[in-house]
Amino acid sequence: MKLLIIEDEPKTGHYLRQGLSEAGFSVELVADGQQGEHLALTGDHDLLILDVMLPGRDGLQILATIRAAGLPVPVLLLTARDAVEDRVHGLESGADDYLVKPFAFTELLARVRSLLRRSPGMPQETRLQLADLSLDLLRRRAERSGRRIDLTAKEFALLELLMRRQGEVLPKSLIASQVWDMNFDSDTNVIEVAIRRLRNKVDDGFATPLIHTVRGMGYVLEQR
Repeated sequence: MKLLIIEDEPKTGHYLRQGLSEAGFSVELVADGQQGEHLALTGDHDLLILDVMLPGRDGLQILATIRAAGLPVPVLLLTARDAVEDRVHGLESGADDYLVKPFAFTELLARVRSLLRRSPGMPQETRLQLADLSLDLLRRRAERSGRRIDLTAKEFALLELLMRRQGEVLPKSLIASQVWDMNFDSDTNVIEVAIRRLRNKVDDGFATPLIHTVRGMGYVLEQR
């Protein structure tokens, strides 16, 4: 699942991106209100985390633009304002939830998952399936032939990406940007190592391998 964070405080933004990435989400972070509004309108995000006080365009202006465009993406507002009227104003402006700074990351993560469960556009995406391999997106669990597969957060995010785009050859550059939120460096073997570890868990011990290498192109998840 892909999240967009619009937050101009560098420490808070990087803290959220790191924590949510480690929780298995694909995270995009921007600090400028105008750029954030453009990405919110043109990107394919499952949830938006939006700071109220931003340079360029403030969070409530961005929220109003998103709702005027008819986008149903869930929005979690972040703000230092804790007055009741501020929370009411944010919710009446179209936010789905409201979190006052400072906050515990565990609470934010719980609210993010709750919003994704409630999102009207997401019910058909709670489980991904290929052959005897299944991925429960809400419980963050993987199984093959009824056997549970224990995955790290990054392994889960990598498998989710492969399953969402099953049958499609994914280049290393795309995997790097979607799972590790970085530009691909040909001198690093982080993706090869991650794929190898994922294969050991998903394919080893099963008659039919599902993760395949396409030489010179990338990786694909499919039943052959």
